[in-house]
Order: sequence, then C-alpha cells, then structure tokens
Amino acid sequence: MAGRNGRTVRDLRRANRTAVLQRLYFDGPLSRFELGPATGLSSGSVSNVVADLVADGLVEEAGSVDSDGGRPRTLLRVAPASGHMIGVDVGETRVRVELFDLTLTELARAERPLEQQRYEVEVIVDHIRSGIDEVLAAAGLAPERLLGVGIGVPGIVEHIPDRGAVVHGQTIGWDGIPLESLLRTGSPLPGSVPYFIDNGARTLGQAEMWFGAGRGARNALVVLFGSGVGACLVTPEVEHGRAVEWGHLTVRVRGRRCRCGALGCLEAYAGAESLLARWREEGGPVPGGVDEETALTAMLAAAYPADGTPPDPVALAVLEETAEYLGAGLSDLINLFQPERILMGGWAGLQLGSRFLPAVRRHALSYALRHPAEKVTIELGRLGPDAVTVGAAILPLAGFFGRGGRRPDPDPQSPPPAWRTALEDRAPR
Repeated sequence: MAGRNGRTVRDLRRANRTAVLQRLYFDGPLSRFELGPATGLSSGSVSNVVADLVADGLVEEAGSVDSDGGRPRTLLRVAPASGHMIGVDVGETRVRVELFDLTLTELARAERPLEQQRYEVEVIVDHIRSGIDEVLAAAGLAPERLLGVGIGVPGIVEHIPDRGAVVHGQTIGWDGIPLESLLRTGSPLPGSVPYFIDNGARTLGQAEMWFGAGRGARNALVVLFGSGVGACLVTPEVEHGRAVEWGHLTVRVRGRRCRCGALGCLEAYAGAESLLARWREEGGPVPGGVDEETALTAMLAAAYPADGTPPDPVALAVLEETAEYLGAGLSDLINLFQPERILMGGWAGLQLGSRFLPAVRRHALSYALRHPAEKVTIELGRLGPDAVTVGAAILPLAGFFGRGGRRPDPDPQSPPPAWRTALEDRAPR
C-alpha cells in the first residue's frame, strides 16, 4: 500500500534498514540507544530493524559498554562475512582484481600485466574472468555469494538498457565496447551476480570520498595521474561523483599530439607516458624494455638522486615543466568548480608523491583566481595504489545499501537501480 508520498511500507522498511546499516558501517560499533539519534528513527523502529538485520546475519554483537547507572549496552556492527564484493581496476600497466569482505578487508588478489599498454578487448575480458576465478578459488568462496563485481575502466561509460555498460575509450581504441555483455558471455559468475562498470577516475574518487583524504568534504576533485590524467568531481549537486575528461582539456594551441588524436591536450604534457616521451626526446636515458612504472622510477632517481650526486638537468627540467602544466590544469578546475579539496592519486601521482606536489600546488595557486585559490587544499590521496579497486568494490556495496541489505535481484536483465542513489547518500560523518 502506498502512502501520500508514493512510498510503500516495503519502501519504508528498506529505507530504515539502509539507514541503520550505513550508520553501523561508517560509525559503528554502536548501541541501539545510539542508533536512534544517528538515524532519526524511533527506539521501536531501531529495535525492529536491528532484530531483522541480526536474523539475516548482517549485523552482529561487538561487545558492550557501560551505561549511566543501568545495564551495559550491547554494541552492534556489520558482520564482515555477510557479504563479499570484487573490485577490478583495468589500469594502464595491469588488470588488478581484488576480493573483499563486506568491510572492504582484502581477502585475495590477482594481477595480470598488460604488455606495452595493449588494450585488446578479448585480452582484457579474459584477464577479468580469470582474475575473478583466481580470487574466488583462493578464498574458497562460491560465486553466488558475491554481491557484485565493480570494474573501473578508462574512458566514458554509458549504461544502455538491455545492453548494460558500454565503454567509449578513445585513448585506448575502444569505440562503444559492450563490456558488460562480453563479460556475461562465458562468465564464471551466475546471472544473479551483477556487474557495475564505471570510469576509473570516478571509482578512485569514490574510494577517497568514502574512506580516504576526501572524507567529510562536500566539494572535492580527485585527480588520477597515471599514464594519462583524469579527474572525478564531487559537489553538492553531483554527490555521487562525475568523471571529468580533464586530460583532454586544451592547454596549448597546436601543441603536442595527444594519444586521443587531438593537439595540445593536458594529457600530452602531464601524463606519465608523455613525461617519459619528452625526457627521451631531450636525450634522457629512458630505460628500454621496462614498463612505465619502472621507467618513471629511473627518471625520479635521475632528477632527485639520493646519493648526493648532481641531478640530471634534463629529467629535472621535464618534471618541473610537467608540474607547471599540472598546476595550470588544476587552476582551471579551481576556477570552474571552486572545490575545498583537490586530491591527487593514481600510480604516477603516488610515485611522484610529496617531492613533486609542492611545485604542482604552487603553480595551481598562482594561475587560479585568488578567491577560490585561498579556499582550496591540494594533497595526495591516502588509499595508495589499490584505491581504484576499492572504489570499484564500493559500487556493489552501494547497491547492497540501496536495497537495505538484500541480495541482488536474481534477474540479470534487472540490474539494481539503487546503487547510484546509494552513492549520493554516502556522506560518512
């Protein structure tokens, strides 16, 4: 039966379960007494919802605390083993697959290196499938127990009815690739386990906003600095985050050709791929036959030697120029969106780290308008190289919250619509 606002009793029950689960997840352990003001529910509603969740095995006792003159209060927490998610990062040097319990504790991982950044669709699909098989086998977990598989990919992701997620990744040669359909074909997973596919910068941003350096911020930009660059915008109007193709902002008319084919993109100057290419063009000794991460390590060692020898002036000059391009690109984001925080992540951003960030920050603030620049902080992300997989795993977790802790719909043609809404309501306190 629907009320005047169109909500049914079932909708209300699901919303109450979601409220209790989210507060226990982010703020727990909590007692029933504390859950009332934390969720805005009456004590009777809290008792009923908790009894429901305990009966479903989603909530368990976690000790007790003394009360003021009364009996000790029992603490409650989300049961870690009551759900499992897989997060996948289709990265620039490897495909990483990680299995998590409900509290995002890693249980198993598998990595598949990519040779010279080759993004053949069949290879990527096979890496994801075999990685899923490997982590499930390592943990001894039955596939049907999964709440879902979240996947972060390069490019723009379009969700099309009856086709699922379609990826437009111009820089990797993907033009409307029906990734979800391809994964479903011959999948090691039953049809009841949903896939959640989104842009990798967005999953990185989601992880930092839930659990990292963005926690508590309402206006933030999370920058992914790897072979290329991307960003995720989080504002009060776009609380679930929106991927921004920041790397393809034009920073120089008739400039260097970007891997997307256009001229003068930020990515043609600020990504690790272009950074190493410019070092090579200037005569730098770029190591041959190694991946980008190893080559960037060598460049950093040349520019900032630890043994007291003079720095390589070419490597240092290229890095300083890259810091200025990144700073100029960040100034555009500051002027456009006026964020309170900018967080830099991605494997190259973390590798360059605190040694590189002060120059980026200095250039960003010098190019930006003074008023928004005075209000922004620029720092490194806190979740390390696994941030994209953690963020990808958050996608099925958000769907789980949105359903009030219910298992996914067994009909594969009806993907859970609640996961994006649950991301909007994420705000951990």
